[in-house]
Amino acid sequence: MDRRLMTQLPMALVLLRGAIAPFLLWDALDGHITPWFLVGYGVAVLSDIFDGIIARRLGVSSANLRRADSWADVALYVCIAAAAWFVHQDIVLAFRLPLFTVIAAQALWWLVNLAKYGKPASYHTYSAKLWGLTLLAATLAVFSFNSGGIALWVAILVGIVHTLEEIAMTLILPTWQHDVLSLIHALRLRRELSTTQMQD
Repeated sequence: MDRRLMTQLPMALVLLRGAIAPFLLWDALDGHITPWFLVGYGVAVLSDIFDGIIARRLGVSSANLRRADSWADVALYVCIAAAAWFVHQDIVLAFRLPLFTVIAAQALWWLVNLAKYGKPASYHTYSAKLWGLTLLAATLAVFSFNSGGIALWVAILVGIVHTLEEIAMTLILPTWQHDVLSLIHALRLRRELSTTQMQD
């Protein structure tokens, strides 16, 4: 394949994930899902895994790509959450308090980032990757086995820890950054930026 076309592949995968999201919601509007729901979700998850891998291999992991990646993730899981409401309202209501807690934490994350940087962060931390895996397990538990159970509890707890970590990172870092893997990496980056400023 032509290298120029290859460099466009990560963004194409991001756009694919964003395009799949509303179709998952559309499939759930009648209170039921077809087998295509899980197929589409599986493709979306694979696109999320491989867009970053391919971008790093090709050296095209830019700030714009990572921001688009974050927005595609938001679109996917907002649609998944809405689909869960239409298809498994009983599970959503049973978990309403812990779900509200993680939503409130995410809302705080948005407010902190917008107040400091004027735009959402795009850290793509290890904890974000872990949260993605737990969301995968929770989504399969809800839509394949009609049960939230421990998988949903784990996803909620990991989501809260991940969100608090990224809020702390935003409070620590003086300027907007992308691809900062953890709070430890953020502390190191802050020291590097401070050293550079002193040298200038």
